[in-house]
Amino acid sequence: MSQSSKLNRLLIQGFGIFLGIAIAVWVLRGFGILTFLPGGIIILFLLTAIIMGVLSYIQKTWWRF
Repeated sequence: MSQSSKLNRLLIQGFGIFLGIAIAVWVLRGFGILTFLPGGIIILFLLTAIIMGVLSYIQKTWWRF
């Protein structure tokens, strides 16, 4: 397995993890369970997931090492 495919797999896994955490926190906050967390935390998780997804796409298509 090449180094770029390992990096791409890590980026995709990170994307899924951060997106899952953001959705879980958003739903739990909507139910009133995690009301003490500010909304900025959800936005931070979503932005991190988006950045990791974009980096994964760029790494897969442009960095063909």
